[in-house]
Amino acid sequence: MTTGPWRSLLFAPGNHPRKAEKVFTAAADVAILDLEDAVAMSEKAAARAAVVNALKADRSCLGYVRINAADTEFYADDLAAAVGPWLDGLIVPKVETAEQLVAADAEITALEARQGMEPGAVDLLPIVETAKGLDAVNAIAASGTRVRRLSFGAVDFAKDLNMRLTLDEWELTPARAAIALASRVAGLDAPLDSVWVHYRDTPGLVRSAERVRDLGFQGKMCIHPDQVAPVNDAFTPSDDEVARAKTIVAAFEIAEAEGSASIQIDGFFVDYPVVEQARRTLALIKRLRG
Repeated sequence: MTTGPWRSLLFAPGNHPRKAEKVFTAAADVAILDLEDAVAMSEKAAARAAVVNALKADRSCLGYVRINAADTEFYADDLAAAVGPWLDGLIVPKVETAEQLVAADAEITALEARQGMEPGAVDLLPIVETAKGLDAVNAIAASGTRVRRLSFGAVDFAKDLNMRLTLDEWELTPARAAIALASRVAGLDAPLDSVWVHYRDTPGLVRSAERVRDLGFQGKMCIHPDQVAPVNDAFTPSDDEVARAKTIVAAFEIAEAEGSASIQIDGFFVDYPVVEQARRTLALIKRLRG
């Protein structure tokens, strides 16, 4: 159930029934019911049941829960409440070591068995959002657990390093590049990017999404339903990109059959790496269109 696509992941506070219901109708690829930052300390325990009820309802997208960090008093109970056949995945914030993921994987496996689920049914998505987490990102990516992809939390990362977040996000480029590189080296799927906090600034959101797309990310987390469509568009190949990919693949196949592995198309040099990129574009659009 967790094969994607992974363009948009929309958060909703787990203790707000109306928002928890609406998040599944916003056309996001993934709905995230939050037990962490969006829920006050006094309501965290009560929010667990509300989150499970929302996940059990009919829905048309993947349903995930962001639990509280492993070093909090809420972590164990969040895990125990969230894991069940109603859940597609767990998001674990502030991951700083591979050992945290190994422990979480074992705990989830035990809960799956208790619920009569197949081992590995629940996805595990860590957020790298501290200096320690980024320093250990290669080990985190190579943890050998059920983790299929990483995500980046820019706001907490900036807080941890006392950074000032700018609208062009230049200061985040090294961290994002490190996460994308670690993901690729470990054989994970492309990573997922942080939220854009200026939720009324749609042009800025689009630029941010395009920026990380070009760095190798496959999607972006959202904090408002109005962000979903622009983010989906940014991570969906355009009609022109699809047409060009088709032209590249078709022309190269003809050339290859004639014994050539390098050609020019409209003044652009095309060889195997370019063709592979074009084939990935076509595979993605085919997957998105079902």
